[in-house]
Amino acid sequence: MANNNQNTNVESLFDSNNKLKVNIKPSLDENVSVLNTLFDKCGDAVQKPFIIEREQGPVRIHIIYIDGLTDNGMVEETIIKPVSYEWRYENEKDIWDSILYREAQTVDIKEETSFDLVIGSVLKGDTAIFVDGYAKALIMSTKKLPLRGINTNDSEAGMRGPRDSFNEGFRQSTALIRRRIRDSKLKVEQSFIGQRSRTDYAIMYLSDIAKPELVEEIKNRLEKYDIDAIYDSGMAEHLLEETPYSPFPVFQSTTRPDKVAAAITEGRVAIVFDNSPEVIIAPANFNMLLQTSDDYYNRWAVGTFARILRYIATFISVTLPGFYVAITVYQSEIIPTKLLYAISSARSLVTFPIVLEVLIMEFLFELLREAGIRLPGPLGNTIGVVGGLIVGQSAVEAGIVSTMVVIVVALTAIASFAIPNEVFASVFRLLKFFILLTSACFGLYGFILGLLIIAIHLSELTSFGVPYMAPTVGGGINGMAGSQDFIVRSPIKVMVNRPIWAQKKSRRRLKQKGE
Repeated sequence: MANNNQNTNVESLFDSNNKLKVNIKPSLDENVSVLNTLFDKCGDAVQKPFIIEREQGPVRIHIIYIDGLTDNGMVEETIIKPVSYEWRYENEKDIWDSILYREAQTVDIKEETSFDLVIGSVLKGDTAIFVDGYAKALIMSTKKLPLRGINTNDSEAGMRGPRDSFNEGFRQSTALIRRRIRDSKLKVEQSFIGQRSRTDYAIMYLSDIAKPELVEEIKNRLEKYDIDAIYDSGMAEHLLEETPYSPFPVFQSTTRPDKVAAAITEGRVAIVFDNSPEVIIAPANFNMLLQTSDDYYNRWAVGTFARILRYIATFISVTLPGFYVAITVYQSEIIPTKLLYAISSARSLVTFPIVLEVLIMEFLFELLREAGIRLPGPLGNTIGVVGGLIVGQSAVEAGIVSTMVVIVVALTAIASFAIPNEVFASVFRLLKFFILLTSACFGLYGFILGLLIIAIHLSELTSFGVPYMAPTVGGGINGMAGSQDFIVRSPIKVMVNRPIWAQKKSRRRLKQKGE
């Protein structure tokens, strides 16, 4: 019965939006009563009352923080010790100002009148100080969150450029971007999302380059929904999308600080989320998701060659299985005679139809890929290589698939690995089966029809008003500046203008001194 009463008391403190509707009272006993109700059965919530003896009478102080999220030593050195043992203003009338401006030995301290914001700060690792007789609290930044260090970037590795990557720390991620853009015009607008998780996020942009309407649109979309919790930037990305049923991502996600910094200086907007090692960037288009940082750190000819390879790999990863089925089942007359004999000889012992044969092999490779991801690093790589060899060889010897199908499926898998963005590569893994099915139904006509459907869908997509297929669509805007960073990556000296998503007055990014 007591537990039911306690739950009722807790629920009565919150409104329908899960926000505290009680205010901080001048009475310390009332404030402590609210704290005890909120943090009942919370063993990691540390609360400590203090009494300051003065000639005018004792003053009671109450401190609360979360053990494990807070630097205990900092709390003792900057709050408890100065206030309890080194009190030097016995005749001070305003005890609040004495603590705020004299005794608290830290710069990052502020006043707060909202009980909801105070509790939110405490749950983030800050320390709250309540003083009897004052309807407000002091919030001191004492965060010491359990985080991993700044590690080498493994998911987007490159031959040249910096090796650091974002981690789950919100402030560390913003600092890595600030380290690269040392400009006061780099704005970091912070808020939180999630009624229960209260996940911090920051919108980062250059105020003189990014379009104000783009920044406002992102803010409006983030504030449009109320959700229980956001644990990763990927979840927030789903809320921000205009076309949730499209398989193509309209945001660029990355763990590389240098890529985010480059995007911001182009006029794009980055959104950093706490507890997520990936930062999302908007707007994004097809071409951006096939670019890597190495394209800009290497010579322009090398970067261009690498991009051409990626575009070819993207096409192969989607079309090769479907094209193989279309020409072998429906239009075998277009296959050279010797190659047709080789295919027939390889399939002489196979009992399944070609379509089923390809589907079986694709399913086995996708299963091996998924298993390799879920297993620990070294073991996962071993399973992927050894499993592929064993399964492929065994399937051929058992007469389930032919050697030609193994080659087709293996080449398709290798091509998908050349796509630098994992989220983008996953889309083509799905579309591969779509093209395969249309080709199995209608041959080359189905193959072409499937590609047309994908092309039409891509031409309709936009990312915050920017065509998804830019600069193929709208390439003439801004003096063909977008075409200079398309399949052919022009030399840096030639790319003098920013893309169309930057403010028109700030499109020029490169000029000689004195111009």
